[in-house]
Amino acid sequence: MIGLIHGEVIFSDGNDLILLTNSGIGHQIYFSHVLPEGSKAAIFISHVVREASEELYGFKTLREKKMFEMLTTVKGVGPKSAFSLVASVGSSSIVDAILFENKKVLTKAPGIGAKAASQMILDLSGKVQKIKMYSNRTYKIGEAYHAEASQAISNVQFSLDEVETPETSGFVVDETVLRDTLMACKELGFKEEKIIPLAQRILNENHITKPEQLVHLVLKEV
Repeated sequence: MIGLIHGEVIFSDGNDLILLTNSGIGHQIYFSHVLPEGSKAAIFISHVVREASEELYGFKTLREKKMFEMLTTVKGVGPKSAFSLVASVGSSSIVDAILFENKKVLTKAPGIGAKAASQMILDLSGKVQKIKMYSNRTYKIGEAYHAEASQAISNVQFSLDEVETPETSGFVVDETVLRDTLMACKELGFKEEKIIPLAQRILNENHITKPEQLVHLVLKEV
């Protein structure tokens, strides 16, 4: 199954995208954003295989892809309707709409009526929050942040006395992991005021025991 394709944009009109890979194959993808022709792009893919056809649905982020795939597990919601809903409403709004049983938001996409919206709420209300664990960051070709992060962590001698950590505003966090992560990110050139709230949120949403884990997740979103 195809999970991600990167290459040169040959055609893009906000409905379809043709992406030419280094192998010389041009993949036609459903994609709701317009990209400059001739530019390089990396697109997360959900590969939908049917009896008589195969379709590629493209997304900017892994979270959007996972949201789409979760929606297609709902009875009465096909891939085109799910794709339209993700494109027009967004993952965060879909999560909130399901949790708060807001059918009005869920029926904004073509092909999704009140019955399908009710089924989404019934099927996904206990699952949809898991979507937040996936990165909402756009993948960039040639990005080397993760390799740099590992090197920074190994190079920095962490000391709790060297870093003054701001108040966590009610968050329960592992201060050691937070401080060590802050040091590593500062070594990579990121500003403290940008990293701290992001790291605090990730710590509260995930079970993290090592600074390497937190740095990896932080760099996915900055």
